[in-house]
Amino acid sequence: MRGKRSEISLVLCALFCRGHVLLEDVPGTAKTVLARAIAQSIEGARASRVQCTPDLQPTDLTGLSVYNQKEREFEFHPGPVFANIVLVDEINRAMPRTQSALLEAMAERQITADGETRPLPDPFLILATQNPLDHEGTFPLPEAQLDRFFLETTLGYPSLEDELGIVEAQRHGHPLDALVPVIDVAALRRIQAAVEDVYVDPIIQRWLIALVRATRELEFVTVGASVRGSLALERAARAWALIHGRPFVSPEDVEALFEPVLTHRVLLNPYHLESANGEAAVEFDLSRHCLDLAPRPGLALSED
Repeated sequence: MRGKRSEISLVLCALFCRGHVLLEDVPGTAKTVLARAIAQSIEGARASRVQCTPDLQPTDLTGLSVYNQKEREFEFHPGPVFANIVLVDEINRAMPRTQSALLEAMAERQITADGETRPLPDPFLILATQNPLDHEGTFPLPEAQLDRFFLETTLGYPSLEDELGIVEAQRHGHPLDALVPVIDVAALRRIQAAVEDVYVDPIIQRWLIALVRATRELEFVTVGASVRGSLALERAARAWALIHGRPFVSPEDVEALFEPVLTHRVLLNPYHLESANGEAAVEFDLSRHCLDLAPRPGLALSED
């Protein structure tokens, strides 16, 4: 991955917080490469890919029991969701019934099939993608499922220099073929545990919650962020601080994660928006109005 350090940091932030990521992007922006690269970078991790289509069935994700004539019993064949890094490509092309099959996996990290509950691997990360340009033949994700995603981001096209580097790097094969693990599962779990020990000042914690609550008070918002949004923003700020080498959360961490963590959890009222098709303007207004309702606290933070 070239020139996408901030976006990669967001995905790793979700991984360190045991969350899931929704990538809204056009085809060809290296979403599959990102999922495979993360899996190959973790020793012992396994990646899988699901291409969503309208005829995709829930059992195509979760797996199903097949009768073994030799043993005279049913055997469960796990689906692609039983992996550490799962890429669910164009999730909004799957029928709502199939989309709902992921709810239990995302929230409880388990799958119930044929009356038996089976745990999913640890670590477990779902990278779901959807194309913002196509609307025909798609089924928008309901608010309940959007709320299950830890954060939403986009990769976008690379710069000219980065794209030249990508073309040059793939002249003699794909760089993924030479990618080796840099961490094992045990070390990743230690990082996930370290996120919980990052210090959050009570003043920042109160301000963070006030920001989330402010999304419920804006006139152009029909449904604001839930308590799950407060939990996600606080955990994301801890992980963001850890990624940047700090043992404490700063106000800048909260502001950097506000839109990726909360925007997809907010249901906007189009009748109160000045621009019906200006997503960037809506995101900016959301952040600015929330800061107006919950001003940033004045703090002098130090290593102590």
